[in-house]
Amino acid sequence: MPIITLYRGAFSGGSDLAEQVASELGYRLVSRDVLLAAASRYGIPETKFAEILDSGAHWWDRWRESMKLYRVALQAAMCEVAREDNMIYHGHVGHELLQGVSHVLKVHLTATMEYQIKHVQDREGMDEAEARRYIEKMNKGRSRRLQDLFGADWQDPGRFDMVLNAAHMTPDTATMLIVSAARRPEYQPTPESRQAFENLALVSRVEADLMTVPAMRNLNIFVRADNGVVHVTGVLTQPALEEGIVHQIEQIPGVTKVIADLETAPMEYIFP
Repeated sequence: MPIITLYRGAFSGGSDLAEQVASELGYRLVSRDVLLAAASRYGIPETKFAEILDSGAHWWDRWRESMKLYRVALQAAMCEVAREDNMIYHGHVGHELLQGVSHVLKVHLTATMEYQIKHVQDREGMDEAEARRYIEKMNKGRSRRLQDLFGADWQDPGRFDMVLNAAHMTPDTATMLIVSAARRPEYQPTPESRQAFENLALVSRVEADLMTVPAMRNLNIFVRADNGVVHVTGVLTQPALEEGIVHQIEQIPGVTKVIADLETAPMEYIFP
């Protein structure tokens, strides 16, 4: 059975739907809290992840730190919690963390503005104009988050396998559609898709592990994995780092061999 990610739009009832699908399929239900707890093992406090995911990076933060650090840690955590398959993750960014794995069913649950406004009015006691501004502010924040972390637009339907409109169907209908799709042959794991997942998981683990070492946190390198063999390419500012990088990667479970093709930048490039 596939892994399911459910990106829920604001006030679309996504949490309840995820629970219903999980119950129907006998799946593990994984929320953002589980993902953040796993990601915090890479030395970043859960509060920092929550800040990034809830508000996005402000423009001045992007001058001081790279969003790659958070993306890599989140991806490594997602691969860790998704290893057993038969899981539905509901929350933001999940659909972006397992790209290239065909047995991941990516669902976007959306709703009309009128539907969302009514839910905000009922929950917050706002008038229509206030509710609309509140929703627009939330959507703007989400757009900034996804752009900062992945360079992606969460409103692009091409990034999902299925887009469901909660305003136009009952939760039972939405559950039936997701469960039916999850049982289709094109979303079942294959040897190739499992290997793609293992390669992604190992790359994410290597990148996240390197980032726990301050001297290796902002390296200009590219990591690729194929059946346990890790290829590292890029440019270093210090030749002595290569030995440390290779040694660090060799200690990671699942790595069988490290092939490094690392160049040292000329001094005039480093200090023009």
